Amino acid sequence: MKLFLSVILLLFLFSCSKKEESSTTKKSKAISNKIDFKLPNYEELVLLNEPLPEPQSGDWLSVHDENGQTFQQYIANKNLIISTSKKNKIYIQPIGSFTAWEKKIIDWNIEYIRLFFGLETIQLQPISESEIPSKEQRTHFGNHQLNASYIINTLLPSKMPKDGIVVMALTAKDLYPNPKWNFVFGLASYEKRTAVSSISRYSEGGLDASTYPLCLRRIIKTSSHEISHMFTLAHCIEAKCLMNGVNNLVEGDSRPNALCSVCLTKLSWNLKFQDVDRLDALIYFMKKHKLEYDAAILEKQRAVLAK
Repeated sequence: MKLFLSVILLLFLFSCSKKEESSTTKKSKAISNKIDFKLPNYEELVLLNEPLPEPQSGDWLSVHDENGQTFQQYIANKNLIISTSKKNKIYIQPIGSFTAWEKKIIDWNIEYIRLFFGLETIQLQPISESEIPSKEQRTHFGNHQLNASYIINTLLPSKMPKDGIVVMALTAKDLYPNPKWNFVFGLASYEKRTAVSSISRYSEGGLDASTYPLCLRRIIKTSSHEISHMFTLAHCIEAKCLMNGVNNLVEGDSRPNALCSVCLTKLSWNLKFQDVDRLDALIYFMKKHKLEYDAAILEKQRAVLAK
């Protein structure tokens, strides 16, 4: 069956919902007046953007039409999600059991999310896979899989604390979105402000002190990408960026754990980043975990913003 060809099986590294956000979180009214907000030395920051390559067969932009999103379009979004004094926490819901190394990956991912968004990020008590009905689980090509659609639409909404702006589930089990699909890496509902990501396919040959950085690099990218969507960022077509849509591991690995100048402006304005301090913390995290490629990109951004 063609649905199971490898190019399709790898579809949606960052499986992103097209639904309009309609959460109970405070939404901004449409902003009719243009806001003049720029990051320091913005023109120089733009020069750091790395152009997107021409999409190859099977890449995201070869099969998806994306319109992009300017800063002014972002702030004019009637459904713009912003944190408030009453809803300002990110919650992470572990599902199932984890090996010692998988647990480390989850803990580091939560630390990264907190540094990236500058919001308190809280790990909820793990829940058992038994909370997912047996009809929403399956064994597929030898893999025990959980139904990602059930998790984001039925399970997680009831787990959202009152002060939560988003809740994301993390699991070591494989995921599938519906019976016709082989698997997905992650899935999100922006209407419900829920998401789930799996590390099942992010480690190649097991996890240990020498191999964990690749798995960590992938899961922090997926998590920050999906949660940025919760803050109403669209897919980016401006440059190589964390917010690019990607279709497979190769395409995903070629994208940085860094926002381009446009997307950084959006989140900085929304979440009121202390940009240099934030980048200092992220760079330290990257170097600690041997993610030198991403650290180098952030160091260049920091140098410009700190002038």
